Amino acid sequence: MNSTIVSPKWLSDNINNPDLVVLDASQASGESKSTRHQIIGARPFDIKDVFSDKSSSFPNTFPSKNQFEESCQELGINSSSKIIVFDSLGVYSSPRVWWMFKAMGHRDIAVLDGGLPEWVAKGFDTEPIVERKYSRGNFKAAFQSEMIRSIDFVKENLDSNEWLIIDARSADRFNALVPEPRADLRRGNIPNSINIPFQDTLANGKFQSVEKLTLLFKEIISENKSLVFSCGSGITACVVLLATELVFKGSKSIYDGSWTEWAQLEN
Repeated sequence: MNSTIVSPKWLSDNINNPDLVVLDASQASGESKSTRHQIIGARPFDIKDVFSDKSSSFPNTFPSKNQFEESCQELGINSSSKIIVFDSLGVYSSPRVWWMFKAMGHRDIAVLDGGLPEWVAKGFDTEPIVERKYSRGNFKAAFQSEMIRSIDFVKENLDSNEWLIIDARSADRFNALVPEPRADLRRGNIPNSINIPFQDTLANGKFQSVEKLTLLFKEIISENKSLVFSCGSGITACVVLLATELVFKGSKSIYDGSWTEWAQLEN
């Protein structure tokens, strides 16, 4: 299986594979479950309330190894599972799930390019969302700590400039032209960071072609630096990270606290 993105046709052709697990990451978009359908047999991957550290004062904070492992087992996920993740907005929260599994050492995972809208557009079946119980899985996590960066790491990089920080927020937010969505959060950006809005990596809810992504990331590729991705709260940073994965194989990680943390703790 391609370890980055798959098409609806690929998923349809492989939907009956007993090792296949389809995860629905749509809840992170804030859309009500009662108004949605899902790919048949999909399991809910709740980033905000299940797969995040609820003790953190920042949203969507990466969970502990034990919390992630336990929650995956409750969803019936095995270490041998071939995981496809989608969301209802095309590509939005699904790359966050892809990256979380990568950071927990699971390699057999891909994002459904275009998500639920593309699945429906191609004429494939859906079902209403229903609560299900799953046989307990045997998933084991192997945490890759270098894939997550702290505020201290980012501060140190201000002097060393060894890593390139890429901010996935909109240009207006990056340039402090509009208020932040979170109340009372100051405007601005991390010093020396560059702005690649996550929307620029997409077209009609799907990833841009390799040719267009290569052009978009031309400067990054030529610098050949290791990359740290940031956004508002760690969700859309993963969209740009996954997009770079299609054209650039250098080291990549996520600043998990992102602008929400930096704006509150760094003055």
